[in-house]
Amino acid sequence: MSEPIKAPVSRPGVLSLNIKEKAALYASYMPFIKGGGIFIPTNKAYVLGDEVFMLLSLLDDPAKIAVSGNVVWITPQGANNNHQQGIGVKFSGNEAGNQAKTKIEGLLGGYLQSARTTHTM
Repeated sequence: MSEPIKAPVSRPGVLSLNIKEKAALYASYMPFIKGGGIFIPTNKAYVLGDEVFMLLSLLDDPAKIAVSGNVVWITPQGANNNHQQGIGVKFSGNEAGNQAKTKIEGLLGGYLQSARTTHTM
């Protein structure tokens, strides 16, 4: 008798994102996600709900922001409108997630009101 095939267990991944320009940060930030989130370009396969750990380097700040979250958005390869392949990650609701959201929104300032397209919208 054969054993049933088990689905692979999702393992947390570590993603590093280095954003040097404010326009790129605007394109990656996901303010419409409650608690904030960020789009990370990647070719790696993820499923909604996967937990990931991120190290974010933003603009000229030498300090990296360490934050975890869950995949809430997937842009597949060959998506419409030439959107880049990758995942959107909702920041965890803990202190690190709140600090990441506050830091990004502080860096973006008036950019948050822009009508420019982003990696997700």
